[in-house]
Amino acid sequence: MVETLAVPTLVEPDEIRLGSGRSRRFQGSEHGAGISYFYIDNQPGQGASLHWHPYPETWVVLEGEATFVVGDQQIHATAGDTVTGPAYVPHKFTNTGTGTMRLIGIHASAVIIQTNLDPSSSSGTE
Repeated sequence: MVETLAVPTLVEPDEIRLGSGRSRRFQGSEHGAGISYFYIDNQPGQGASLHWHPYPETWVVLEGEATFVVGDQQIHATAGDTVTGPAYVPHKFTNTGTGTMRLIGIHASAVIIQTNLDPSSSSGTE
């Protein structure tokens, strides 16, 4: 059996940008990676609507403040904090600070699988 070595890949922000903003969606399977992520850049009041994934998700707050709802728990997090959410548990977050909130939502999957629970939300935008 011959092993194939993985090739390092650089993915520039414009390649994975969501819409016209600064947020990005990295789908690991498209780049030879075993994880996926959302890089979120939100203004006060913005965030993700209620949804769930069939795998755990981990968020790292890079800047600002966010309030997460994970199941029946509400968690206030600030820059430097890490929040975790188990598989199949509905969750959402909102920028509850006064400035820009930036976070990384790490998906324990090479493919992002998301079930939105708010009918007005758009699919796959975290």
